Amino acid sequence: MSLTLDLSGQLAVVTGGTRGVGAGIARAFLRAGAEVVICARRPPASPVTAAGRSARFHPLDLREPDAVRAFFDRLAATHGRLDCLVNNAGGTPYRLLGQTDADRHARVVALNLLAPLTASLAAYEVMRQQPAGGSVLMIGSVSGTRPSPGTAAYGAAKAGLENLARSMAVEWAPLVRVNTLVLGMVRTELSALHYGDEAGIAAVGATVPAGRLAEPAEIGDACVFLASDRAAYVTGASLLVHGGGERPAFLDAATVNRPTVNHSMANHPTAFREVSDETPSIADAEAPKEN
Repeated sequence: MSLTLDLSGQLAVVTGGTRGVGAGIARAFLRAGAEVVICARRPPASPVTAAGRSARFHPLDLREPDAVRAFFDRLAATHGRLDCLVNNAGGTPYRLLGQTDADRHARVVALNLLAPLTASLAAYEVMRQQPAGGSVLMIGSVSGTRPSPGTAAYGAAKAGLENLARSMAVEWAPLVRVNTLVLGMVRTELSALHYGDEAGIAAVGATVPAGRLAEPAEIGDACVFLASDRAAYVTGASLLVHGGGERPAFLDAATVNRPTVNHSMANHPTAFREVSDETPSIADAEAPKEN
């Protein structure tokens, strides 16, 4: 029996849905039949489309609370409903803590934690007046679950976002469900800026147990599931979408208990490699994302 996720007649808002992961999420909702509104400071380079349908773009700076509240008020007045909010917008430059002042780090926290809080509060005011309630999805990151050197404020904000979602899930139950997707590295149109050419992207992907980076469409499919009635009992949860996470560095540094390479699999991206073939560690792909 196939699993059909039909969101026809529903309205989804994807912040930062103009490119990368956000555009992948928006396309997944379009394929599921939902009407999709994307918002960001700048319009997409080309329309975000899927299944012969297009997402509608609205310019919005999520760091401006009054503008955010006005945006959701207009949505409610125009569409009469709001079924799902995906808090995807965010990002950070690579910057060590001591390389700048606290104000710059605070701006990273504001974009990645306070802006989703502002949007969620505005969306809740619409959803709580609907008999069917609604769903809020936070796009988190593995940067919030482990040390995040070079993107420390971002990692702290993502850790806070995950905890915020759990508290929202308790306070807003049973009418509004709130969940987090904890993402690992995702291949987007900006991957070359962070990982280099195709060989670099493949080498980075080989550090993931799944053997590759995620595709934006895969993140979108997970979002559609959590927004659907099939996940009606799922709230306050954190879904790890990271391909198995990161192989512990100590396993490759140790001089005992080294895995034996299966030479028939030596060229497979998931095969263990000798220490001399290690790929340098890099920051999480979500960190440089900016919408």
